[in-house]
Amino acid sequence: MENKEEVKKVLFSAIQPTGNITLGNYLGALRNFVLLADDYDCLFCIADLHSLTVRQEPALLRKNSQSLAALYIAAGIDPEKSLVYCQSHVPEHAELAWVLNCYTYMGELSRMTQFKDKSQKHADNINAGLFDYPVLMAADILLYQSHIVPVGIDQKQHLEICRDIATRFNGVYGNVFTVPDAYIPKATAKIMSLAEPTRKMSKSDAEDSFIAILDTPDVIRRKFKRAVTDSETEIRYDPDNKPGVSNLLSIMAACKGTTPEEEAAALAGQGYGTLKAATAEAVIEMLAPIQQRYNELIQDKDYLNGVLKANAEKAHYPAQKTLRKVYKKIGLYQL
Repeated sequence: MENKEEVKKVLFSAIQPTGNITLGNYLGALRNFVLLADDYDCLFCIADLHSLTVRQEPALLRKNSQSLAALYIAAGIDPEKSLVYCQSHVPEHAELAWVLNCYTYMGELSRMTQFKDKSQKHADNINAGLFDYPVLMAADILLYQSHIVPVGIDQKQHLEICRDIATRFNGVYGNVFTVPDAYIPKATAKIMSLAEPTRKMSKSDAEDSFIAILDTPDVIRRKFKRAVTDSETEIRYDPDNKPGVSNLLSIMAACKGTTPEEEAAALAGQGYGTLKAATAEAVIEMLAPIQQRYNELIQDKDYLNGVLKANAEKAHYPAQKTLRKVYKKIGLYQL
């Protein structure tokens, strides 16, 4: 990363290139990343190594990695200001993970709830990588001396073990790693599943339950028409008693920059069909410029490859600096 007079804190985030990026991902993360780029030195990693814990179709994984790079940029992230790169293009991630494995205990990893959950979903492929996932995640973060990491509820436990590993290593060898903190956005809409509005919207669920950033207008309208509401008729923001209706109001408000209560007041006396249609149009309007920019970028493979290559080279410098320090501390002979 560039040397600047003002030393900024480092923010690290990673997304796996294993499918559709949802509306929830955008509203809860990507949109905020654009704003954070002015205040932090940001690294936005395409976590292709992490995706290998589940069997991938090689050609599709390559395509999805390139697509995610285009989405990062289309969402407003400037690759000249922040680093957008593939995890596998910076080999120090995997190298540091091996070292950290030797400072992580089996008992710690066995307590990870995500390992238990994914083991149930992929019972025929409970591999060591799935078990060891948090250590590679710790290496991703610690490699860049990251100060903050935006995490969702499902990754919070992984950040805690990352902090434990860093603290343990520092306790033996001195101040080697920055111990990272979680980044909690001030206020972001909690986007829930369209099919089960008491659950978070997830790309791993049935397709009709989430809105993907690249869904066409017709698909978006169809999905919202099928969204679960309730047996009442009043449009009211009441997450506890009317989760489906409240979710639609939250989505519309997040897209328009208003509040769910304001949207409920504007639709007072109208039916759920109107609410669903209005929410769909708000989403379509917000996503239109992102989709247009994405379609331009995905056609320019030379540009995307150039960005990923250049950014990986920039990421290599701080990564190598940390790794060499670690190797020296633990006693590996270096030439």
